[in-house]
Amino acid sequence: MTGWDEFAAAEPEFAARVRALLEAQKHMTLATLRRDGSPRISGTEVRFEDGDVVLGMMPGSRKALDLGRDPRLALHSPTVDAPEGDPSAWLGDAKIAGLAVAASDPDASRDAAHFRIDITEVVLTRVGSPADHLVIESWHPRRGLERLERR
Repeated sequence: MTGWDEFAAAEPEFAARVRALLEAQKHMTLATLRRDGSPRISGTEVRFEDGDVVLGMMPGSRKALDLGRDPRLALHSPTVDAPEGDPSAWLGDAKIAGLAVAASDPDASRDAAHFRIDITEVVLTRVGSPADHLVIESWHPRRGLERLERR
């Protein structure tokens, strides 16, 4: 299992850029799998706690039920538009793929379902400079950090 701290230790500069995007705004998009295997997307909030990325949600919510049944997930950072006329100034978007692992809430007074993410992949996509290509950086526990430019 790979938590945030293990990922950040392996690629500190990349992890810092990804975390900045994940913390740019409060709400993100979470993809889970429904009972029939079709995808479901939901809004969610994320926090960094004890070296992990943690999701909190209402108990019994569709996304909590999805994760309890099938732990595979994808998390997408908020997307902030680039300044008009300067696409290469876009910070990009970050995605984490992984497995949800049930976690307890240190503040047991909150009635919520909590999951930490066992990270299987982290991707950051941005516009290159000059703004004629995309730069896609991805990290995987076994492959490490890779970079691809797509025109």
